[in-house]
Amino acid sequence: MGTQKPRILPWLISQLDSGQMEGVAWVDASRQRFRIPWKHRLRQDTQQEDFRIFQAWAEVSGAYNPEKDRPDPPTWKRNFRSALNRKEVLRVAEDHSKDPVDPHKIYEFVTSDRDFPEPDTLPGTNDWGSASCSQDDILEDLLDRMVLAPIPDGGPPSLAVTSEDPFPLSLSPTVDPSVPCQGLVPLANPLKQLLVPEDDWEFEVTVFYRGRQVFQQAAFCPGGLRLVGSEAAERALPGRQMLLPNPGQALADTVAVEYVRRVLGSLGSGLMLWRVGQRLWARRLGHCSVFWTVSEELLPKDTHSEVPKDLGGVVFDLGPFVADLIAFIEGSMRSPRYTLWFCIGQQWPQNESWTKRLVMVKVVPTCLRALLDMAREGGASSLETVDLHISNSPLLSLTSDQYKAYLQDLVEDMEFQIAGEA
Repeated sequence: MGTQKPRILPWLISQLDSGQMEGVAWVDASRQRFRIPWKHRLRQDTQQEDFRIFQAWAEVSGAYNPEKDRPDPPTWKRNFRSALNRKEVLRVAEDHSKDPVDPHKIYEFVTSDRDFPEPDTLPGTNDWGSASCSQDDILEDLLDRMVLAPIPDGGPPSLAVTSEDPFPLSLSPTVDPSVPCQGLVPLANPLKQLLVPEDDWEFEVTVFYRGRQVFQQAAFCPGGLRLVGSEAAERALPGRQMLLPNPGQALADTVAVEYVRRVLGSLGSGLMLWRVGQRLWARRLGHCSVFWTVSEELLPKDTHSEVPKDLGGVVFDLGPFVADLIAFIEGSMRSPRYTLWFCIGQQWPQNESWTKRLVMVKVVPTCLRALLDMAREGGASSLETVDLHISNSPLLSLTSDQYKAYLQDLVEDMEFQIAGEA
């Protein structure tokens, strides 16, 4: 049974009439339209005050007790959004949530009837809506109840993984609108698996010796990937071990062959690449230096960094990628980057072509390429259905709007903890 709670629309109208919350206000004399501040928490200028309306609703609805509960602005915001979206008398008239100066949304009453007889309820364990709820309502509820695996504080001292996904993953969510919503088993966001370490990523590894492609292999890598140059490398370490090819079988230049062999011999226990939460980490266990960058078409002037020895460092963050992907769908024309390049055993090729380097390795997380391909197929505003295949999961068909909604939900639920921040 649901627990009685205040009705959101009468409560919200009282807040609008009082004018006591900054940014929460009517925008027309007829009181048909109102604005709600909608600043994304990834912005550098985000403050607790930006979530005041969401927190206030969480408190009056009983979802948050400031005396005993930890603050959770993303959940407050998600529940507030869900509560408004379920109201047929409301619609989002204008979405300015990405405005760099004043992010907000404009809601509009689609009817002048403001008699709201039906009470809002707090859902119980099996209460996922009424028998008449639509497929969009179900999707909204499922997204709002999604819980992502937390990201460990700081850098991982070892190849640790996050907690197990509490919900079973379904990549083919189908809902019959005629079936009552009561008792539905929660379906996870199908893109959520990108943040669950137990769902192994597939890496496509391409190796170049002096600019010549000598190896390419795609493999699922439980525990990460480890590139080694010798069969004698330590096998007890975690991650899938991938042996770089013998240069004598790939190059005709005997001098180049000898130098490549020296580089491979200095790799020691390997170059490691693994995932914790939304980030990819890398570290080198051998003596030779390794430099890296993220770029699709490698250019001499690309910024680069050195892979730390033994301790490891972040080389990719899924959060900015997803944010850039959403911007790309909305017409930014800037394709998000996801391809990792490693220069092994030599300085980064700043003033000459990378094809002059002895050993270059390109690593592509295939699921990220699939996400971008789906965005390109769907177009910036198309509503056509596009298909997505992530790693070894079943085929997923979504409209572009559904796909974008899943991506936006991922961004809102990600916890970004940048190394070195207070």
